[in-house]
Amino acid sequence: MNQDFEGKVALVTGSSRGIGAEIAVGLGRGGALVGVHYSGNEVAARETLSRIEAEGGQGFTVQADLADPDGPKKLADAFLDKVEAATGARAFDILVNNAGLGERLTLEQVDPAIFDRVMGVNFRAPFFLTQALAPALRDGGRIVNTSSMGTRMAFPKMAIYAPSKAALESLTELLANHLGPRGITVNAIAPGATVTDMNRLDEDPERAKATANTIALRRVGYPQDVAAVALFLCSSAGGWVTGQCVDASGGQRL
Repeated sequence: MNQDFEGKVALVTGSSRGIGAEIAVGLGRGGALVGVHYSGNEVAARETLSRIEAEGGQGFTVQADLADPDGPKKLADAFLDKVEAATGARAFDILVNNAGLGERLTLEQVDPAIFDRVMGVNFRAPFFLTQALAPALRDGGRIVNTSSMGTRMAFPKMAIYAPSKAALESLTELLANHLGPRGITVNAIAPGATVTDMNRLDEDPERAKATANTIALRRVGYPQDVAAVALFLCSSAGGWVTGQCVDASGGQRL
Protein backbone atom coordinates (compact mmCIF):
# COMPACT_ATOMS: atom_id res chain seq x y z
CA MET A 1 0.00 0.00 0.00
CA ASN A 2 1.34 3.40 -0.93
CA GLN A 3 1.29 5.59 2.17
CA ASP A 4 1.34 9.27 1.33
CA PHE A 5 2.57 11.51 4.13
CA GLU A 6 3.43 14.40 1.83
CA GLY A 7 3.17 17.71 3.67
CA LYS A 8 2.84 16.03 7.08
CA VAL A 9 5.07 16.71 10.07
CA ALA A 10 5.85 13.90 12.51
CA LEU A 11 7.69 13.21 15.75
CA VAL A 12 8.86 9.68 16.57
CA THR A 13 10.33 9.26 20.04
CA GLY A 14 13.10 6.74 20.50
CA SER A 15 13.76 6.69 16.76
CA SER A 16 17.53 6.42 16.76
CA ARG A 17 17.27 2.64 16.37
CA GLY A 18 15.01 -0.41 16.21
CA ILE A 19 11.28 -0.10 15.63
CA GLY A 20 11.31 3.67 16.07
CA ALA A 21 13.95 4.11 13.39
CA GLU A 22 11.93 2.04 10.91
CA ILE A 23 8.81 4.08 11.62
CA ALA A 24 10.72 7.33 11.15
CA VAL A 25 12.26 6.14 7.87
CA GLY A 26 8.85 4.99 6.60
CA LEU A 27 7.27 8.35 7.40
CA GLY A 28 10.12 10.15 5.68
CA ARG A 29 9.88 7.89 2.67
CA GLY A 30 6.21 8.83 2.40
CA GLY A 31 7.01 12.54 2.35
CA ALA A 32 6.73 13.62 5.99
CA LEU A 33 9.13 15.98 7.73
CA VAL A 34 10.31 13.77 10.60
CA GLY A 35 11.64 14.69 14.02
CA VAL A 36 14.07 11.91 14.98
CA HIS A 37 14.20 11.88 18.77
CA TYR A 38 17.03 10.39 20.79
CA SER A 39 18.08 10.42 24.42
CA GLY A 40 21.84 9.87 24.36
CA ASN A 41 22.91 8.22 21.12
CA GLU A 42 23.28 11.13 18.72
CA VAL A 43 25.33 9.05 16.27
CA ALA A 44 22.51 6.52 15.87
CA ALA A 45 19.94 9.31 15.48
CA ARG A 46 21.99 10.86 12.71
CA GLU A 47 22.19 7.46 11.02
CA THR A 48 18.38 7.31 11.02
CA LEU A 49 18.25 10.83 9.59
CA SER A 50 20.77 9.85 6.92
CA ARG A 51 18.56 6.93 5.93
CA ILE A 52 15.58 9.26 5.63
CA GLU A 53 17.54 11.71 3.48
CA ALA A 54 18.99 8.91 1.33
CA GLU A 55 15.43 8.05 0.29
CA GLY A 56 14.63 11.65 -0.57
CA GLY A 57 12.97 12.51 2.73
CA GLN A 58 13.50 15.34 5.18
CA GLY A 59 13.93 15.52 8.90
CA PHE A 60 15.96 16.67 11.85
CA THR A 61 17.22 15.24 15.12
CA VAL A 62 15.96 16.38 18.49
CA GLN A 63 17.39 15.38 21.87
CA ALA A 64 15.67 14.96 25.24
CA ASP A 65 16.05 12.59 28.17
CA LEU A 66 12.53 11.30 28.80
CA ALA A 67 13.62 9.83 32.13
CA ASP A 68 14.02 13.43 33.32
CA PRO A 69 10.71 14.76 34.72
CA ASP A 70 11.20 17.88 32.60
CA GLY A 71 12.10 15.83 29.52
CA PRO A 72 8.67 15.72 27.83
CA LYS A 73 8.23 19.50 28.04
CA LYS A 74 11.79 20.08 26.80
CA LEU A 75 11.21 17.72 23.89
CA ALA A 76 7.90 19.35 22.97
CA ASP A 77 9.46 22.82 22.96
CA ALA A 78 12.57 21.77 21.03
CA PHE A 79 10.51 19.86 18.47
CA LEU A 80 8.07 22.71 17.83
CA ASP A 81 10.94 25.20 17.59
CA LYS A 82 12.51 23.13 14.82
CA VAL A 83 9.16 22.60 13.10
CA GLU A 84 8.53 26.36 13.13
CA ALA A 85 11.99 27.03 11.71
CA ALA A 86 11.34 24.55 8.89
CA THR A 87 7.69 25.28 8.09
CA GLY A 88 6.85 28.65 9.63
CA ALA A 89 4.17 27.13 11.89
CA ARG A 90 4.16 25.48 15.30
CA ALA A 91 1.89 22.68 14.15
CA PHE A 92 2.32 19.02 13.26
CA ASP A 93 0.34 15.92 12.28
CA ILE A 94 1.72 12.69 13.70
CA LEU A 95 3.04 11.71 17.14
CA VAL A 96 4.54 8.27 17.71
CA ASN A 97 5.29 7.60 21.37
CA ASN A 98 7.79 4.82 20.85
CA ALA A 99 10.57 5.43 23.38
CA GLY A 100 10.63 2.95 26.22
CA LEU A 101 12.67 0.96 28.69
CA GLY A 102 12.49 -2.82 28.43
CA GLU A 103 13.53 -3.90 31.91
CA ARG A 104 13.04 -7.65 32.53
CA LEU A 105 12.69 -7.97 36.29
CA THR A 106 10.63 -9.99 38.75
CA LEU A 107 8.60 -8.48 41.57
CA GLU A 108 11.48 -9.09 44.01
CA GLN A 109 14.00 -7.30 41.79
CA VAL A 110 12.12 -4.01 41.37
CA ASP A 111 13.17 -1.28 43.75
CA PRO A 112 11.56 2.18 43.96
CA ALA A 113 14.23 3.77 41.74
CA ILE A 114 13.72 1.21 38.95
CA PHE A 115 9.94 1.47 39.35
CA ASP A 116 10.03 5.25 38.93
CA ARG A 117 12.43 5.13 35.99
CA VAL A 118 10.46 2.55 33.99
CA MET A 119 7.10 4.13 34.73
CA GLY A 120 8.64 7.52 34.01
CA VAL A 121 9.83 6.65 30.51
CA ASN A 122 7.12 4.18 29.50
CA PHE A 123 4.06 5.98 30.84
CA ARG A 124 4.74 9.38 32.41
CA ALA A 125 6.74 10.64 29.43
CA PRO A 126 4.16 9.83 26.71
CA PHE A 127 1.41 11.18 28.99
CA PHE A 128 3.02 14.58 29.46
CA LEU A 129 4.50 14.76 25.96
CA THR A 130 1.02 14.21 24.52
CA GLN A 131 -0.38 16.79 26.93
CA ALA A 132 2.24 19.34 25.83
CA LEU A 133 1.86 18.67 22.10
CA ALA A 134 -1.91 18.11 21.78
CA PRO A 135 -2.67 21.83 21.21
CA ALA A 136 -0.21 21.85 18.28
CA LEU A 137 -1.48 18.59 16.77
CA ARG A 138 -3.63 19.45 13.76
CA ASP A 139 -7.21 18.25 13.62
CA GLY A 140 -7.27 14.92 11.82
CA GLY A 141 -3.88 14.03 13.25
CA ARG A 142 -2.55 10.68 14.44
CA ILE A 143 -1.10 9.38 17.69
CA VAL A 144 0.42 5.90 17.90
CA ASN A 145 1.78 4.47 21.16
CA THR A 146 4.14 1.50 21.30
CA SER A 147 2.95 -1.02 23.88
CA SER A 148 3.82 -4.74 24.14
CA MET A 149 2.11 -8.10 23.79
CA GLY A 150 3.40 -8.63 27.34
CA THR A 151 0.28 -6.85 28.59
CA ARG A 152 -1.88 -9.84 27.61
CA MET A 153 0.41 -12.53 29.04
CA ALA A 154 1.72 -13.26 32.53
CA PHE A 155 5.49 -12.99 32.24
CA PRO A 156 6.99 -12.93 35.77
CA LYS A 157 10.08 -11.07 34.52
CA MET A 158 7.95 -8.19 33.27
CA ALA A 159 6.80 -7.15 36.76
CA ILE A 160 7.18 -3.43 36.04
CA TYR A 161 7.52 -3.36 32.24
CA ALA A 162 4.14 -4.95 31.47
CA PRO A 163 2.15 -2.77 33.93
CA SER A 164 3.79 0.36 32.51
CA LYS A 165 2.68 -0.64 29.02
CA ALA A 166 -0.79 -1.59 30.25
CA ALA A 167 -1.12 1.94 31.62
CA LEU A 168 -0.14 3.27 28.18
CA GLU A 169 -2.85 1.14 26.55
CA SER A 170 -5.43 2.52 28.96
CA LEU A 171 -4.29 6.05 28.14
CA THR A 172 -4.61 5.23 24.44
CA GLU A 173 -8.29 4.38 24.77
CA LEU A 174 -8.98 7.40 26.95
CA LEU A 175 -7.25 9.80 24.54
CA ALA A 176 -9.06 8.32 21.56
CA ASN A 177 -12.34 9.39 23.12
CA HIS A 178 -10.99 12.72 24.37
CA LEU A 179 -9.42 13.78 21.05
CA GLY A 180 -11.93 12.10 18.76
CA PRO A 181 -14.05 15.22 18.28
CA ARG A 182 -11.04 16.80 16.59
CA GLY A 183 -10.74 13.90 14.16
CA ILE A 184 -7.54 12.72 15.84
CA THR A 185 -7.06 8.96 16.03
CA VAL A 186 -5.16 7.39 18.92
CA ASN A 187 -4.01 3.79 18.77
CA ALA A 188 -1.38 1.49 20.21
CA ILE A 189 0.69 -1.28 18.68
CA ALA A 190 1.81 -4.33 20.64
CA PRO A 191 4.98 -5.94 19.31
CA GLY A 192 6.08 -9.38 20.42
CA ALA A 193 9.51 -10.99 20.04
CA THR A 194 11.29 -8.59 17.70
CA VAL A 195 14.95 -8.61 16.69
CA THR A 196 16.58 -5.29 17.60
CA ASP A 197 20.03 -4.26 18.82
CA MET A 198 18.62 -4.54 22.36
CA ASN A 199 17.08 -7.97 21.73
CA ARG A 200 19.47 -10.01 19.58
CA LEU A 201 17.32 -13.08 19.09
CA ASP A 202 19.05 -13.77 15.78
CA GLU A 203 22.44 -14.32 17.46
CA ASP A 204 21.27 -17.57 19.09
CA PRO A 205 19.64 -19.90 16.54
CA GLU A 206 18.29 -22.26 19.21
CA ARG A 207 16.73 -19.41 21.19
CA ALA A 208 15.28 -17.93 18.00
CA LYS A 209 13.80 -21.32 17.03
CA ALA A 210 12.30 -21.85 20.46
CA THR A 211 10.77 -18.37 20.38
CA ALA A 212 9.49 -18.85 16.83
CA ASN A 213 7.65 -21.97 17.98
CA THR A 214 5.52 -19.76 20.27
CA ILE A 215 4.50 -17.59 17.31
CA ALA A 216 1.68 -18.53 14.94
CA LEU A 217 3.68 -17.42 11.87
CA ARG A 218 6.67 -19.47 13.11
CA ARG A 219 9.33 -16.77 12.95
CA VAL A 220 10.52 -13.92 15.10
CA GLY A 221 9.68 -10.38 14.09
CA TYR A 222 11.79 -7.58 12.70
CA PRO A 223 11.43 -3.83 13.16
CA GLN A 224 10.05 -3.48 9.62
CA ASP A 225 7.19 -5.85 10.46
CA VAL A 226 6.07 -3.72 13.39
CA ALA A 227 6.72 -0.41 11.65
CA ALA A 228 4.37 -1.40 8.81
CA VAL A 229 1.49 -1.63 11.29
CA ALA A 230 2.34 1.73 12.84
CA LEU A 231 2.58 3.36 9.42
CA PHE A 232 -0.87 2.09 8.49
CA LEU A 233 -2.31 3.65 11.65
CA CYS A 234 -0.53 6.92 10.82
CA SER A 235 -1.89 6.96 7.28
CA SER A 236 -5.17 8.17 5.84
CA ALA A 237 -6.12 4.53 5.31
CA GLY A 238 -6.10 4.06 9.08
CA GLY A 239 -8.45 6.96 9.69
CA TRP A 240 -11.40 4.83 10.84
CA VAL A 241 -9.41 2.96 13.48
CA THR A 242 -9.08 4.53 16.91
CA GLY A 243 -8.86 3.48 20.54
CA GLN A 244 -7.36 0.13 19.58
CA CYS A 245 -4.29 -1.83 20.58
CA VAL A 246 -3.22 -3.70 17.46
CA ASP A 247 -1.23 -6.86 18.11
CA ALA A 248 1.91 -6.85 15.94
CA SER A 249 3.50 -10.04 17.22
CA GLY A 250 2.85 -12.48 14.40
CA GLY A 251 0.41 -14.23 16.71
CA GLN A 252 2.74 -14.89 19.61
CA ARG A 253 1.34 -17.06 22.40
CA LEU A 254 -2.13 -17.35 20.87
